[in-house]
Amino acid sequence: MAALFDRHGGGLLTFGLGDKQRVFRFIDSLRLAKNLANLGDAKTLVIHPASTIFHEFSADEQRAMGVTEEMVRVSGGIEDLEDIRADFEQAIDKSS
Repeated sequence: MAALFDRHGGGLLTFGLGDKQRVFRFIDSLRLAKNLANLGDAKTLVIHPASTIFHEFSADEQRAMGVTEEMVRVSGGIEDLEDIRADFEQAIDKSS
């Protein structure tokens, strides 16, 4: 991978927003970041892991793996950092 990305791999961030409803309001409010499950793309992507990549597991299995309903996973893209920040701020404000 280092040869492909010249030691500049993308970042992966996971955080919680309190509950599943707020997570979906946040994701639906994003303008720049996209709700797609192919993490590691050149663009900033956001998913709700419990209902996407972990949807086949029971709630107990998800909890055992550290996956919660309030969780958001972000794969950082190559967009301007200030544009990403502004997008997340406006989406967090709208989801409150």
